[in-house]
Amino acid sequence: KLFGRYYHVQDGAPVQIQFHGYKSYGIRDFCGGNKLARERGHNTIIIDHRAHGESEGRVITFGIKESMDCVTWAKYAMERFGEDVPVILAGISMGGASVLMASGHELPPNVKGIISDCPFSKPLEIIKYSSQDMDLPKIVKVLTGPFAVLGAKIYGGFDLKSNSAEEAVKKTKVPIMIVHGEDDKVVPHYISEKIYKANPEMIRWETFPEASHGVSYIFDTPRYAKITNEFIDMCLK
Repeated sequence: KLFGRYYHVQDGAPVQIQFHGYKSYGIRDFCGGNKLARERGHNTIIIDHRAHGESEGRVITFGIKESMDCVTWAKYAMERFGEDVPVILAGISMGGASVLMASGHELPPNVKGIISDCPFSKPLEIIKYSSQDMDLPKIVKVLTGPFAVLGAKIYGGFDLKSNSAEEAVKKTKVPIMIVHGEDDKVVPHYISEKIYKANPEMIRWETFPEASHGVSYIFDTPRYAKITNEFIDMCLK
């Protein structure tokens, strides 16, 4: 069972569904993005990922199953608010990867755009990258990948290699904007550049010099608001 918080601004307005990062929560990660949405007059749903907050589940799948949850939330919004109400999916970090992976699935027709902030591309790639910063023996770091894949299959019931944002965006039917801080040490911005290059005709890629992980909005709020509003205006046309 998945949980979300709905914030109503006005009847019939577009709905933004916002997906937070790994082991975080939506009110924290979207304190800025939700403010921008409300200022536009949009209604919002801030979700709790599976195994986070008030949602059920015990396994975090780094976007593999979360991407299908994104589709479920989009279908829920269409059923609740109507097929004529536009929906924008937005995510940050793992949530950003999840909405990009969702772009490769069959989304409801009223999903008009996707905003992804500091996403990773491949779950296994980011696990391997993160392990390099840990104080672990070299042999353990080398075996991180195989152990992660095996553990995911045995304990989580999913395949870490079964989906990636980079592959999913090649099949997208909706426009995407990716935002990334150039000083991101958690998910380096070259990773989202690879995603952008997978389908440059459908993706707008914006970077913020000196901004670290997930703080591009805080680092330069006026520019973040400007490019977000430009992108949403384009999607809603």
